Amino acid sequence: MNKDEKLQITKEKLIAATLELMETLDDPMKVTSREIAARADVQPGMINYCFGSRENLIYATFHQEYLHFFNEDDVEKLLTSNLSPKDLLKKIHFIVARCLIQNYKFTQAISGFVLFKRDLGQESFSYPYVQEHYGNRKSEKECKLIAYELSTMMQLIIYRKDDIKKDFGIDLEQDDVLQKYVEMRVDLLLGD
Repeated sequence: MNKDEKLQITKEKLIAATLELMETLDDPMKVTSREIAARADVQPGMINYCFGSRENLIYATFHQEYLHFFNEDDVEKLLTSNLSPKDLLKKIHFIVARCLIQNYKFTQAISGFVLFKRDLGQESFSYPYVQEHYGNRKSEKECKLIAYELSTMMQLIIYRKDDIKKDFGIDLEQDDVLQKYVEMRVDLLLGD
């Protein structure tokens, strides 16, 4: 087995260990580098070597699970539908928001990374649809910023879902309420 194959196996072990710990521990902040490394049976330094940080590893683990959730047949049909870019963004963001709620431990664990440390140069899944919605009316940079605002605001709102329910009486765990919120956010950022 060559070095790249060993590294890939180590990455897979770390992701599997992270997923296991995230699912079994009540507090996602207790998923430490040492716990992950011990569960994966690797040296703790391999987390930084393979992923750069514990936060990147947890985000990569969520992203892998999220992609699985996102690749369901209904989503594929949605992406190939004849919906307007704005309506498509509403439906996609609803699916993402529901995924964040259903995987709330991950949402808690990755929100700081997503909001404050994630590379803003990474391609946003919303960007092509925001750009298509605006055509030539907004620059590429403006469209990227709007796509970023859509995703980060969604992340923050889902992270604070319990406070929003307590303080505002809005229960984002109810699909109809979540759908209404998502539509409102997309309408606010994309206008008419």
